[in-house]
Amino acid sequence: MNQIRVSIIEDSESLRRGLVTLLEDAADMRLCSAYPDAEEALVDLPSKLPDIVLVDIRLPGMSGIDCVACLSRETPGVKLLIFTAYEDKEEIFQSLAAGAHGYLLKSTPPEQLLEAIREVASGGSPISGSVARKIVDFFRIQPAAQAGVETLATREREVLKLLADGCPYKEIADAMGVSLGTVRTYISRIYEKLHVHNRTDAVVKFLGRHQR
Repeated sequence: MNQIRVSIIEDSESLRRGLVTLLEDAADMRLCSAYPDAEEALVDLPSKLPDIVLVDIRLPGMSGIDCVACLSRETPGVKLLIFTAYEDKEEIFQSLAAGAHGYLLKSTPPEQLLEAIREVASGGSPISGSVARKIVDFFRIQPAAQAGVETLATREREVLKLLADGCPYKEIADAMGVSLGTVRTYISRIYEKLHVHNRTDAVVKFLGRHQR
């Protein structure tokens, strides 16, 4: 039987041990590696090449979201599954924009977590029910808000697309061949035209407009 190779990035030692035991007891899975923080994972994990990585969001040092963005670039074949206690809307959309393939809460029962891992391995994107409801509610955008995207200039749309891809400001500046200050100016104009105050709300309006 082909086993699903799974790595874990979780700072809680007790939870990490519990996840290790859960995976070791699953006949169709194999623990690949386990890390207490993103920094250690980024050094070691690319050489392990697991199929799936469980990633906590609120890690010491680098956040799980930034870790997901880095792993998405460095190990594009690896699927990343957020496993967190939090369902903050900004963290949900930032995680998905960074490249996460699913978003599960730590309240998920063990058997459902194993099923979610199998689902990700099969190409699915499991999301906890309460998180899915937040996403659905957030995408109920009024026509006037959708129309705001149409007011953006070409370069502003380019910036917004890169934001939606999870790129940090410096990468956007490099990709567009402009300064960091110019990127910040573009973003300020985007926020003003879309009537938003943060990156997540701007990205959600962009994605909502393009799924129609």
